[in-house]
Amino acid sequence: MAAFDYIVVGSGSAGAVVAGRLSADPDIRVLLIEAGGAKKPMNVQIPAAFATQFRTNLDWDYHTEPEAGLDDRSLYHPRAKYLGGCSGMNAMVYIRGSRHDYDAWAKDGATGWSYSDVLPLFKKSERNSRGANEYHGATGPLHIEDLRSPNPLSERLIEGMVSTGLPRNADFNGAEQVGAGLNQVTQRRGRRWTTADAFVAPASKRPNFTVLTEAHVDRLRIEGGRAVGVEVTRAGRQEVHQADREVVLSAGAFNTPKILMLSGIGPAEHLARHGIRVVVDNPNVGSHLMDHPFYLANFETTARGTLANAQSPVQLAKYLAARRGSLTSNIAEAGAFFHTRSGEAAPDIQMFGAPAYFWDNGFTTHDKPAYAIGLSLVGSLSRGQVRLRGADPTAKPALTFNYLSDPAEMDSMVAGIERAREVAHSSAMRGLTTRELHPGGDAARRPEIEAEIRRNVAHTYHPSCTARIGTEADGVVDAQLRVHGVAGLRVADASVFPTIPHGNTHAPTVLVGEKAAQLMGAAR
Repeated sequence: MAAFDYIVVGSGSAGAVVAGRLSADPDIRVLLIEAGGAKKPMNVQIPAAFATQFRTNLDWDYHTEPEAGLDDRSLYHPRAKYLGGCSGMNAMVYIRGSRHDYDAWAKDGATGWSYSDVLPLFKKSERNSRGANEYHGATGPLHIEDLRSPNPLSERLIEGMVSTGLPRNADFNGAEQVGAGLNQVTQRRGRRWTTADAFVAPASKRPNFTVLTEAHVDRLRIEGGRAVGVEVTRAGRQEVHQADREVVLSAGAFNTPKILMLSGIGPAEHLARHGIRVVVDNPNVGSHLMDHPFYLANFETTARGTLANAQSPVQLAKYLAARRGSLTSNIAEAGAFFHTRSGEAAPDIQMFGAPAYFWDNGFTTHDKPAYAIGLSLVGSLSRGQVRLRGADPTAKPALTFNYLSDPAEMDSMVAGIERAREVAHSSAMRGLTTRELHPGGDAARRPEIEAEIRRNVAHTYHPSCTARIGTEADGVVDAQLRVHGVAGLRVADASVFPTIPHGNTHAPTVLVGEKAAQLMGAAR
């Protein structure tokens, strides 16, 4: 049995941060455990190639249960399986969410999580190419940059968004979130920059830091109400690793509640049904699952130079020679935030402008030049759950999101599609838009648009809130990220969000890692 002070399970957007920060203290021993491998193939490093990772050995390849609100469809959910986790598979959009998200968390009992509390931690992580200011840091390990070779069509899409009444916004993480502009991305000189690059690689030579890859955590070891280690399967052998101080679960919104339940922490009736001894009866484990429903409107275009040929020999040569050209694109280059509901502090729709056809998670192509306008319902309201299929640690969890179960969500999605059409037919896009592919001309009236949404809406790959901050009555962890009812155990990943932020979830998840490391340092 190997012994460490801290064991961090999962090396993704938060786990890499926690482990890297903790290991900076030479007097403590840190073990970081990752189920996937350590090597990063070229399609992880090249920004525009992220969708080529889907349904490969780099992907956990999850699917939901049939979704009642989506015509009983089962939706595919990619999750990265290697050092850096989903920071290596996402679209690299660096969005923190609305300041109102964090103030609402604090107001609801998450002491220490208000916007003024977390802004210094966001800045601590950042090495923003624009330099330091009131909202941004420039000395952290996480590189945030402007796109090196933005597509000209993205600028026209932004002009189209502005023509619908939105202001220009050069910084969605600054004073105001509403508006339209280019997204900043987690890249370094045209190459994807993961949390493994930022936090694990610089720490890898520290003698007190151990990284264990291709190691599947089966369950926690809990003795006398305290987490004392983890049981791991590696290369077909069972291993036990001891944590003298704390275990931190950073396995993500699906696998963190799965590991908790396999360890006896969760809904008692559900655990008993699968023959798992109940350690802590907490029905909130795996509950409150949230995500952002996502619809992609696609249009054929006369524009030349879309990303359809991004992987051509010419573009590959540009990338390899200078890390410029179409392969540096994150696809979702342009962005906007706007309100479709009255009386809410944060905008409920996030719009993306992509100079490329994108449909069916990138698996479906189109034979003519096209562009996409994505609509993410960042003001989502529906709640779902993660549950076990059995006591086998290798079995995938059962995922139910209940997408679009609240009528207000459909109202927002319809309004978003109407605005996307305004953008496509705006004066800025005149002569560029030739045909609407999705939703298509058949979806002209409200009932037809709703039917199209239920047939084809997807999601923005943002599962969250399954081990949320709250009281013992409504949460899984307290504001210090300590699991209720078990000593020596914390959670640090997107599952702790009390509610899902209004925007991409990578930056808020990095924040959780920074906050966890800060809290644990203060507790030593």
